[in-house]
Amino acid sequence: MKGATIAVSGKGGVGKTSLAALLIRRLSQIGSVLAIDADPDSNLPQALGVTVRKSIGHVRESIIDAPARSKTIMTREEFVRLTLHEVIEEFAEFDIVVMGRSEESGCYCFLNNIIRQVIDFRARSYDFTVIDCHAGLEHLSRRTTKGVDVLIVVTEPTKNGMLTARRVIELSRELSIDIGTIMVVANKVSPGIKPLLDKTARENGLEVDVCIPFEEEIAHLSILGKPVVNLSTDSPLSAAVGRVYERIMAYSTTSIEAMISEPR
Repeated sequence: MKGATIAVSGKGGVGKTSLAALLIRRLSQIGSVLAIDADPDSNLPQALGVTVRKSIGHVRESIIDAPARSKTIMTREEFVRLTLHEVIEEFAEFDIVVMGRSEESGCYCFLNNIIRQVIDFRARSYDFTVIDCHAGLEHLSRRTTKGVDVLIVVTEPTKNGMLTARRVIELSRELSIDIGTIMVVANKVSPGIKPLLDKTARENGLEVDVCIPFEEEIAHLSILGKPVVNLSTDSPLSAAVGRVYERIMAYSTTSIEAMISEPR
């Protein structure tokens, strides 16, 4: 049985990387986790408090030239799989792959393709794969072996935020991504705004599953350059992330807990 794939999406600045990092912290307590930073800006390692030495962008040329540079008899696919193993960095609580930037300005087609192969060929070895997505979802499309179990769309509590969330969901359908369930998470929600937020969501054909409150501690950690995962586990924000976690664990008729207990 495969592990669960969780993709966290949303436009820049909505807090998707912070949510992804806090979910990784929580999920790593019950199983093995592969974290994938599919955003060229690569903020996930900092949010997790780790330093990565290389990215897929760094090894792009060696993959493109494969197997020409290899002195052994090796197919391009074999070389790519070997390279995928090399770009996965291992830490005590999780492993991580970072997309990084393309050397070709404005073009990430090749790196998106490698991200897809990481998910297809390596993610099955983990109980959970958490993907911090960039604005597009192309790295989740045209996959060969598995879909996304949970797509979390993070939005700000604004009308424009809801419009963007709806576009993300529409894009996932246009790209024919196989998604088990979609969750809409509103971040930075102030007290008393939820009724109006729910009304705006309904007007855009959405339903907010979880509201995450704005919290000064996150801003404090950010300005000091400290990892988001240093957030207090008893904070209101951590409690809200816990509700996201609970919904993930409750997902589907075959529970994810059963998935991770089954030998591979």
